[in-house]
Amino acid sequence: MPKYIIERDIAGAGKLTPEQLQGISQKSCGVLKKLGPQIQWLQSYVTDDKVYCVYIAPDEATVREHAKQGGFPANRISEVKGIIDPTTAEA
Repeated sequence: MPKYIIERDIAGAGKLTPEQLQGISQKSCGVLKKLGPQIQWLQSYVTDDKVYCVYIAPDEATVREHAKQGGFPANRISEVKGIIDPTTAEA
């Protein structure tokens, strides 16, 4: 199943409180539950003004539907084509 990186522009994201982040997470999980097991949220990275989320989904349309139902921005959705890490450099 494809993996996607979702870039969400959220002004002040890095200043959200733990309680606010929990609320956002709960909302996301509620929508995921309604959409069914074909879409999974793996993790998210919060920066100053953006949140980068990693999802597994059958297609981009499913990722967009999650964003629509949750009221989350999905400014850019990119399908992961490969994964590298320091071990990739080893011969």
